[in-house]
Amino acid sequence: MARSSARPVVTLRSTAGTGVTYVTRKNRLNDPDRLVLRKYDPVAGEHVAFREER
Repeated sequence: MARSSARPVVTLRSTAGTGVTYVTRKNRLNDPDRLVLRKYDPVAGEHVAFREER
């Protein structure tokens, strides 16, 4: 089963500065810009923005 380059694996890092990361896949054709998702940061104890890092 081949991996498509249109859906790469991206790392999301917390903007709270705690060093927490999530790993997900995104569709590069629909979302060419950096992905920003609001997810739970267990170190900060709240939901914060996670930004795609390159």
